[in-house]
Amino acid sequence: MQLDRNTGWFAGVTHCPSPNFNARPDGEAIALLVIHNISLPPAQFATGKVQAFFQNRLDPSEHPFFETIKDLRVSAHFLIERNGHVTQFVSCLDRAWHAGVSSFAGREGCNDFSLGIELEGTDELPFTDAQYHALQALTLQLQTAWPVLHGDAIRGHSDIAPGRKTDPGPMFEWARYRQGLRAKEERS
Repeated sequence: MQLDRNTGWFAGVTHCPSPNFNARPDGEAIALLVIHNISLPPAQFATGKVQAFFQNRLDPSEHPFFETIKDLRVSAHFLIERNGHVTQFVSCLDRAWHAGVSSFAGREGCNDFSLGIELEGTDELPFTDAQYHALQALTLQLQTAWPVLHGDAIRGHSDIAPGRKTDPGPMFEWARYRQGLRAKEERS
């Protein structure tokens, strides 16, 4: 997987363009990486419904939960499936609609200055080895392009929207993720 800095799209991942994005405000620099979790229907995996949701193609009649989200227009830059497969929905240069009402370091509207990565999962289930490996590899690529994306500049959705969001949830192993990043950096 390799980022094209001119387009903001990665080679070596699946592209599934979402209409749910817009331009970042003029002069706004990427300063935050937000990690989420999602599954559609809830706690069901490899359904293709996340991709449909991010492309506004989700059929609300297919599942009762879909009726509750049918009017939402959301996206993320990336989705990492349970098997580690990475899909990109929005160019890194554009603003994906993943954070909602949010704040980080005294700044409101985190979509303006962040990148969003969805992990296929739930708050209640552990993430897979393949997901941690893919997340670490993707993060390292993003850090090469945007060196500010280290330490406190990597947050969960729950950190930037406390009380409103809980993801990536208690099953996400922050220490494992960060340790893997350091190990991969040392090998590079």
